[in-house]
Order: sequence, then structure tokens, then C-alpha cells
Amino acid sequence: MTAGETNKPKLSIVNILKCKNGECKAWVREEFAVPGQVCPICQGPMLRTMKHLPPLQKKIKPQPK
Repeated sequence: MTAGETNKPKLSIVNILKCKNGECKAWVREEFAVPGQVCPICQGPMLRTMKHLPPLQKKIKPQPK
């Protein structure tokens, strides 16, 4: 194994919404989308598809004392 291979995160298939406009690169994880989601950049329609992404890491917020 090389050093680059040991640092690669494991990828999983995630449902996303991708902008239908071919010139726009915007996409949103489906779990963060709202019903009727429009593109956050060009306000165009979104298409449901899949993408290989690393899993999200949940950040723990420190409790106030």
C-alpha cells in the first residue's frame, strides 16, 4: 500500500439532487434537501441521482457549563 491509499476515506453511494442545468455544478445531499428543492445557485429544477461520497462525520458540540 502507498501512503495515498491509507488516507482515502471509504465511499458509499448517497442519494443526491443534482441541478438539471448542464452548465451548473450544484448538488445537495437528499437528506439535507427540502421538498420541491430548487438549485441553490441558478434556481433551476433538480434531478434525483446518486453519487459516491464519504460518510458524514457528526460533530459533537461542547455542552455549556
